[in-house]
Amino acid sequence: TWINIESPTERETEWLAKNYQFHPLALDDCLSRKQISKLDVYPGYLFFVFHYPMYDKATRISTKRQWSAFIGENYLVTIHTGELKTLVALFRDCQANEESRKEYFSNGSGFLLYRILDRAIDSYFPVLDKIMSLLEDIEDSVFDEEVEATKEISILRRDIITQRSVMFPTRAILIEMENKLKRFSKEDVSAYYNDLMDHINKICDTLDECKEII
Repeated sequence: TWINIESPTERETEWLAKNYQFHPLALDDCLSRKQISKLDVYPGYLFFVFHYPMYDKATRISTKRQWSAFIGENYLVTIHTGELKTLVALFRDCQANEESRKEYFSNGSGFLLYRILDRAIDSYFPVLDKIMSLLEDIEDSVFDEEVEATKEISILRRDIITQRSVMFPTRAILIEMENKLKRFSKEDVSAYYNDLMDHINKICDTLDECKEII
């Protein structure tokens, strides 16, 4: 079972407390938007807090947005604001398409969480390409006396700081989660999570490079 809750209120967390007996502190974390990325281990289930960058076209600087997940033997509960498009699209696909449900649900809740993370991380590479392109433009303009590059550098620097504050903690969670998710997967997920780690390592290495260029 995959339960997906958008824009949760106390009504939804009370329902989860009644039907799944999740720890009150974990449920409070779902309503708070100022949590750090983390993985908490409870008897019978795991609780995750993840973040993702949301780009603001007006300021041209990303902000951190939060989503949470409870994962147990035969269920996954995701909680978010509805802005994480890859998660929303996957959930709607599973609602509408029986073949998708068979594909994503057949190997356990651990594999389903992997598919969500895989889509979210893959969707980040165009963002990374855009940052690198902006860096190249600014590098060119630094030596053009008619262009004011200082402001552009400052804006991009702040955006890179936000991107790093999302991706580096996410990598730390992925390193920890593989072994803990084995009991919730019907097949060996090591190869899948190794592939996921390759992608997140590439992202973090590129963000480090961007920081050095700035």
